Amino acid sequence: MNAAGLVLAAGAGRRLGQPKALVDIGGELLVDRAVRVLAEAGCDPVVVVLGAQAHDVVAAASLDHAVVVVNDGWSDGMGSSLRCGLAVVADNDAPDVVVLLVDQPHVGPAHLRRLLDRRGERPAVVASYGGEPRNPALLAASIWPEVCELAVGDFGARAWMRAHPDQVLAVACDDLGGDVDIDTAEDLAAVEEGQMKEGPR
Repeated sequence: MNAAGLVLAAGAGRRLGQPKALVDIGGELLVDRAVRVLAEAGCDPVVVVLGAQAHDVVAAASLDHAVVVVNDGWSDGMGSSLRCGLAVVADNDAPDVVVLLVDQPHVGPAHLRRLLDRRGERPAVVASYGGEPRNPALLAASIWPEVCELAVGDFGARAWMRAHPDQVLAVACDDLGGDVDIDTAEDLAAVEEGQMKEGPR
């Protein structure tokens, strides 16, 4: 069975001044880009968790072929959105899920395929840069209940991974680039100015 895809896109983007889901880069909203990247990597279904200004995001985005869920508790932090998304993914009986944050504009399908190629070797497979585990991450269904128990506040799957390092496989993605997220207006300006390029397809 295909792995599912999960986009976490519920935050208000307070430091940025707008929800990251609504950021337009090159004529494509970040939330639409994340859905596209997961689909191009072969993930099905793709679930998108919205929260802040969810109505505006739904109105502005295409979200083609995505399953959209609104997390009313989004202000509690990323953990709440991860729990919300995993509950929807579980209803689709997927054996694994690739979790992608909406503010990673340089993660391409190649990053996700590299994780998917190693699925089954450990319950969690995560991209690493400079030897440090980052996002995205591939999580087997067998660990979702435990991940949800520890996903509190701004901790997503990271808390579970720190508690179970022997069950996490870090896959180097330095050669693909992509270790960039958009948190501030300066980060966005750097991306828009073309100082960083989208990751391999």
